Amino acid sequence: MTEIIHLPGIANSGQSHWHTLWEDADPAIRRFAPTSWDKPDLSDWVAALEKAVRAAQTPPILVAHSLACLLVAHWHQVSDLPITGAMLVAVPDPESSVFPLQAVSFADTPQRKFRFPSLIVASTDDPYGSLPYVQTRAEQWGCDLKVIGAAGHINGQSELGGWPEGLALLRDFVSRV
Repeated sequence: MTEIIHLPGIANSGQSHWHTLWEDADPAIRRFAPTSWDKPDLSDWVAALEKAVRAAQTPPILVAHSLACLLVAHWHQVSDLPITGAMLVAVPDPESSVFPLQAVSFADTPQRKFRFPSLIVASTDDPYGSLPYVQTRAEQWGCDLKVIGAAGHINGQSELGGWPEGLALLRDFVSRV
């Protein structure tokens, strides 16, 4: 069984977020633990991700949401730890006027192709990342791209509940890597 590590975005994933609901349904899923969810510091988040991947028994699958998608791009530049792949949901655009100021350390997003299989899941009406921006990132990073229609930021406010479609995307991704 492939290990899964959840990487929530800024402010963590609340009780109605699919990250939390998936973890409630499968206690084997682990969540990485940076020092602060509300005041994200890139070096701290990279160290927390490194620690989580190092603790895995087998190369894990990373499931990132929002700001943590940018974390994966930064982490991959500085780490050589093996992972099986990464599913990146709702990649935000740091150049957007709504990008959180407290996340500015994540803004200089690497463009280098990932060394592992990856899938970006995007919404057509995400207020934090336009579809053209996400398509550019998918091309630069060498990610497959799945556009799921109008689902906002694909978070708790999107009212997706346990997001069974997302879980099916993850299972399909895992089966292909």
